[in-house]
Amino acid sequence: MKWIKRGVVAALALALIGGVVYWDKFQDVRALMAYSAVFEPETIDENFRTLYEKYPSITIERSGPVAEFEVDKQPNTFPTTYSYEGQKLNTAELFDEFHWTGMIVLRDGKLIHEAYTRGNSAETHHIEFSVTKSLTSLLIGVAHDEGDLPDLNAQVTEFIPELKGTGYDGVTVQQVLDMTSGIRYVEDYDDLNSDIVQTVVATLRGSLDEFSTTIVREREPGSFNQYASIETQVLAWVLRRATGQDYADYFRDKLWSKIGAEADAKMLVDQEGEPLAFGGASLRLQDLARVGQMVLNGGTSMTGERVVSEEWLAQSITTNTPQSKPGDHGQSDFVLGYKNQWWIPENRDGGDFSAIGIYGQFLYINPSRGVVIAMNSAYPHYNEKPETELKMVNALQAIAKHVSPGL
Repeated sequence: MKWIKRGVVAALALALIGGVVYWDKFQDVRALMAYSAVFEPETIDENFRTLYEKYPSITIERSGPVAEFEVDKQPNTFPTTYSYEGQKLNTAELFDEFHWTGMIVLRDGKLIHEAYTRGNSAETHHIEFSVTKSLTSLLIGVAHDEGDLPDLNAQVTEFIPELKGTGYDGVTVQQVLDMTSGIRYVEDYDDLNSDIVQTVVATLRGSLDEFSTTIVREREPGSFNQYASIETQVLAWVLRRATGQDYADYFRDKLWSKIGAEADAKMLVDQEGEPLAFGGASLRLQDLARVGQMVLNGGTSMTGERVVSEEWLAQSITTNTPQSKPGDHGQSDFVLGYKNQWWIPENRDGGDFSAIGIYGQFLYINPSRGVVIAMNSAYPHYNEKPETELKMVNALQAIAKHVSPGL
């Protein structure tokens, strides 16, 4: 995020010349300048485990019995190599480059590998960034199962009339889930004027709901998959209106109280106190693994509680539209497939899929092999080397094959 450091000087000059409007812009840049320090390589590890302490956040309390893992530690959990674009590459070198900070591997519900590094531990609450999107998708699934959101083809403006006349006018809930709404949204952290950076500004200085009302149309809804973080915030707004409950309360009642979590969840909020449904969860890694095992179990938690239906999960990993399919084609902006806020690998193995967050956060699930991998990282070169994320997806597939080869 070097652009922030360059931009702050220009913004200060404009503020001195232009008065109130430019001063307000300078305040935006000042907020971004402080935020960008989170990603400095020298302090990124510590910042990622304390982000909820540095910025406004809320606590989502755990309840009920803790779901204990049966431990069956396995030596030699990681294969020596993984494949990427026809090459065999060194797995250990990739993990070292990625600055991994925590890793849990479950096989058939048993904990076979758990390790932490770079100052993290089992007690660390680590920021999950966009893995949070997949958690929000689970909540949408619950609302759909329970009849509060029965028709996913309903338009979002039926729930949020404030979005009439915006880019979301005429867009369905399903299209927002699949990020095919057709809105104009640039997810470029290196561009001061990009939409994702302005979303960060809205988080730090204002309201994400209000920011959503500024979004405009670029394409025909349903025609193209373009990753846009604001989509998940709109989903959370739909969820609140459809259920009549706050996002945090719904998260607690419908998910966190049912998975046997060992710790409270922490959630970043905007200046109005609204949770960042698109990227604000800070969790202990074992609890993230518990979510993964619940999904692998077809929606039933390790404590035996039904969280979400098998039908919802099956729908969420079925690429039934051209836009959702993985591969290099003209109806998506990325080679991974995308459905209901989950990522689908290009060369799928065992029906696998992932939740992925920037800077190296993963919840990888391979149903056929019975494998769940929860991973945290603090990869400082994320913006400069986006292909490394694709390499890690392949490496996680290689781990799943290595620990459960019987397919």
